[in-house]
Amino acid sequence: MKDVIFLEPVFKEMIWGGNRLRTDFGYDIPSDYTGECWAVSAHANGDCTVKSGLYKGEKLSGLWKNHRELFGGVKGETFPLLIKIIDAKADLSIQVHPDNEYAYRYEKGSLGKTECWYILDCDADGKIVVGHNAKDKEELKNMIAEGRWRELIRVLPIKKGDFFQIEPGTVHAIKAGTVILETQQNSDITYRLYDYDRLSGGKPRELHIAKSIDVIKCPHVDGAVNRKEIKLEHAVVEEFITCQYYSVKKLSVNGRQVFKQTEPFTILSVIEGEGFLDGIKIIKGDHFILPAGYGDYCLEGHMRLITSHI
Repeated sequence: MKDVIFLEPVFKEMIWGGNRLRTDFGYDIPSDYTGECWAVSAHANGDCTVKSGLYKGEKLSGLWKNHRELFGGVKGETFPLLIKIIDAKADLSIQVHPDNEYAYRYEKGSLGKTECWYILDCDADGKIVVGHNAKDKEELKNMIAEGRWRELIRVLPIKKGDFFQIEPGTVHAIKAGTVILETQQNSDITYRLYDYDRLSGGKPRELHIAKSIDVIKCPHVDGAVNRKEIKLEHAVVEEFITCQYYSVKKLSVNGRQVFKQTEPFTILSVIEGEGFLDGIKIIKGDHFILPAGYGDYCLEGHMRLITSHI
């Protein structure tokens, strides 16, 4: 029997979080400062529970450990991906992530963090930070030491539907009024470069200036994105990226469309609308995994989904 793995999200309260995970997605969030929904995660800091079916009540990390056949026998100690929805009511800190090599060496064997963002919604004048304007490490160090943040930080305009690949070593920040779906390596390592001198519990949050300088790439180069659209009879598939760690696409379904599963396992997140997956009702905010060998699957309805796989 085909068993779809539906997951219960884990929520994270943040100084910059809001309530749109409730208002936009109907989630039962812990407070009006909820910044992150860890929708598909086997990370120790937020391990999702299976909602229903044969493995109901089990953690995703447990399935990865004890039922590797569900994931095509893929190698690796940890489930490779982490899917989040992020609600930034206020600006996130200016930050940077290490690559695998640096994280393994300095963060107790952790994976590094390559990630990508799909803009679910943003303010009319929405902006994000991606990159910096220093030509080399020396200029970077000087601009940081002198607090020339406005000059250093590269701010870009955004609109709903934009997509960005954030490579390790990229200075970045999600800014206020933005909701994104993030697909990333299974890592929780972030180095804060600048936090607007904000206080949390009466104290500034920890910064990681030395490590940030270590890993920031100079000069900045944008992560490559190669968007391609494929029109099917009752759906449009928009391919965003295929990199070393993941492939990410958007499925826009209007009617009944059969898709082929060719990867070891497939992660899907419903971001708009509702419909059916092989007769199972799915709605906005649902996240699930099609295990290895699931085969062809039918999506029916009017909905948008983000799908990812390794």
